[in-house]
Amino acid sequence: MSTTTPNDTGGTPGNATPNTAPKRDRTHWLYLAVIVAVLAGILVGWLAPGFGKQVGELGTLFVNLIKMMISPVIFCTIVLGIGSVRAAAKVGKVGGMALGYFLIMSTVALAIGLVVGNLLHPGSGLDIAGHAKETAKYVKDAQGAGGTWDFLKDIVPTTLVSSLTAGKVLQTLFVALLVGFGIQAMGATGEPLLRGIGLVQKLVFRILTMILWLAPLGAFGAIANVVARTGLDAVKELALLMVAFYLTCAVFVFGVLGVLLRAAAGVSIFKLVRYLAREYLLIVATSSSESALPRLIAKMEHLGVERTTVGVVVPTGYSFNLDGTAIYLTMATLFVADAMHKPLSWTEQLGLLVFMIVASKGAAGVTGAGLATLAGGLQSHRPELLDGVGLIVGIDRFMSEARAVTNFSGNAVATVLIGTWTNTIEPARVRAVLDRQLPFDETTMVDDHPATAAPSLEKSPVPV
Repeated sequence: MSTTTPNDTGGTPGNATPNTAPKRDRTHWLYLAVIVAVLAGILVGWLAPGFGKQVGELGTLFVNLIKMMISPVIFCTIVLGIGSVRAAAKVGKVGGMALGYFLIMSTVALAIGLVVGNLLHPGSGLDIAGHAKETAKYVKDAQGAGGTWDFLKDIVPTTLVSSLTAGKVLQTLFVALLVGFGIQAMGATGEPLLRGIGLVQKLVFRILTMILWLAPLGAFGAIANVVARTGLDAVKELALLMVAFYLTCAVFVFGVLGVLLRAAAGVSIFKLVRYLAREYLLIVATSSSESALPRLIAKMEHLGVERTTVGVVVPTGYSFNLDGTAIYLTMATLFVADAMHKPLSWTEQLGLLVFMIVASKGAAGVTGAGLATLAGGLQSHRPELLDGVGLIVGIDRFMSEARAVTNFSGNAVATVLIGTWTNTIEPARVRAVLDRQLPFDETTMVDDHPATAAPSLEKSPVPV
């Protein structure tokens, strides 16, 4: 047992000695810089819109750099997790329970969006004629996305290696499962492969840490571009929809998810949100929950959830557990219907609800996912409402931040819940981490000694 004090702020817990000063965590300067960059981006986009549009590519480049690292992170995490487990049925149990949970929570989120939309009617009295021409792009995206079978067929990659280069999360997940089970079946012969992939994982997280220092530039470019293109009037014009959507997402996270997390796992949603504060800031700055996916994997492992559970639940949740997108789809549909003075009947709303339950599962793989899926739903049920999608194009970027944060929160909570239900989490370590007794190592994002600083349960954690 290490003698490292709980309040060390740098280095991996268990590595420091009484005569060695812990490394200082300088990453807080990075996230302060992100806040400054966001404020600067708003000012530049407002006061110099021409320049704001030009620097928009900085945000795209940063998000692309993060996406570049997602497949390697998922591959290493899943292979190491499964390869370290002797019973293959355990992975199947985690995956099955996760998919069942995702289906239930997505349905709940869609229902909440319908209820709030029917209570507030935020689109009443608006004129959308001038925005109709902007809809065509999103209809085309929706048609290009294909149906449910196309989505399922796309899970199988062209080659074993192409899954790592195509940047598709579900393809990477599929191949990583095959490799993990293959190494597991090799027994002791596969241990050198596990050690090698463990070293690759450390390298991947080191590279990711370096990329994150570019976050201020990415945040500045993304915010400056969206403000320059939409102006502040777009936010004011549709303020009711935005406020209603943000409040609904907050109620879902702190109400529905918070109550479920407390009842099932005994964990405070407020402490979990505080623990993931830097990830939330990164998501708000980039309007993409994918930018925080690698860090969520690392932080859930540090929290005390077994690597196998994290490796299955988090990547799968990013494609199947889109709670924020579900709320957005139903509220935006009712908004468009009200704005065009063609409200939906309850039977039409229920039919659309069933469609959205399926359509939202593939939203993560579509460019402009929220708007494209919304257009696809309207096209299949009420095509005369398609012209109204253009109304919310101007503020979709602002709403995408709430969608991304809600999706991210749903996946973090799901990981803790599935870990609790499958007995693959250490409650004692969870309490220690959330109480800030075991700080996350921002310099490596890899926990080499997860069991040395907190009391372990009867079952030993997965070795890393």
